[in-house]
Amino acid sequence: MGATPILGLAIAAFPTDVLPLEVLEQILRGGADKAREAGFPVAGGHTIIDDIPKYGLAVTGVVAADKIVRNSTAKAGDTLILTKPIGNGIIVSAYRALSQRKIRRADPPDMNESIRWMTWLNRDAAQVMTQVGVNAATDITGYGLIGHLLEVCMGSRVGAEIHVRDVPVLSGAREYLSRGFRPAGTIRNAEAFRNRVDVHVDESEYTLMCDAQTSGGLLMSIPPEKLAAIEQRFRDGGLFYAKIGTVTDRIGALTLVH
Repeated sequence: MGATPILGLAIAAFPTDVLPLEVLEQILRGGADKAREAGFPVAGGHTIIDDIPKYGLAVTGVVAADKIVRNSTAKAGDTLILTKPIGNGIIVSAYRALSQRKIRRADPPDMNESIRWMTWLNRDAAQVMTQVGVNAATDITGYGLIGHLLEVCMGSRVGAEIHVRDVPVLSGAREYLSRGFRPAGTIRNAEAFRNRVDVHVDESEYTLMCDAQTSGGLLMSIPPEKLAAIEQRFRDGGLFYAKIGTVTDRIGALTLVH
């Protein structure tokens, strides 16, 4: 939303009777290191004993009231830009399933690319966004590209057309999806959004667009007069981006085309 983070509080749940505390130490250190990279300290927090490890940060930031970037102010004619590839939900699902089986029907995917993108901060892309200016933006997380874009469309009273061929996808995601690997969140997304999307692509491509993401990229809605400037800033900074579609005047209508 254009804010600068200033303070974080960590929340951790950990099964102390199952995993050694050294694992929790590594989790907390990793969170603190990434927070430091983002420019804010982890000043405290809370931990509890639980059956499954969980970790998160509650982060406070500051932004001028007239500079807030919202997810409900996209305008027809805008270009949609995405700043990270999608597909890490499928890759992680395949890795978990295949790395735990004694008899494998396929090798588990290489996680290096997914990890690199999941740990890549949205900070630099957000700085370009706020410096040049966009009409609207959101981040792509658990509801996938489709779910978060639908939220933008409904809040802004616009529609959108996505060119699936232009959406960046992690290596191997389509292959593992074709083999049946997909997380439960992706399945729920595909079922929940099906009646709200006009699909002119294969079912597998629709499912991929619904893939639940961890630490996904920013989705920006950019007015025509600022598109060239923001693209130039992305190129000058060596930042990844892809133009994936346009905002239309068909309220609430989301269309997927090749």
